[in-house]
Amino acid sequence: MADEHHDDHGNTVSAWFLTLSWIVAWSVAGFAIVFGGGLVVWTGIALGLSVVFAIIAGVMKKAGLGRREPRPVPPTREQWEAAREAETGNPTANREVAATAGKA
Repeated sequence: MADEHHDDHGNTVSAWFLTLSWIVAWSVAGFAIVFGGGLVVWTGIALGLSVVFAIIAGVMKKAGLGRREPRPVPPTREQWEAAREAETGNPTANREVAATAGKA
């Protein structure tokens, strides 16, 4: 676990806006439903607000408040093993994995 690498997967202004606005919209709708509002009415309101907030977040993204470079691509198994081998200095680690993979 200690050797995991965590990349940014959407920590942007537009992503946070969308997340928080949906939480608020659906929380208000849930509160209204529990305290006597109509289920269909408040579900429709929350769904409509979700679509509006998604459109706003898309506009924010296009305006430069979203990701500025492409999403990071995870390494292939071979790339990861080679990097791991280079880190640990264990040249036999890759050969052991390859030897056991052929026997399966």
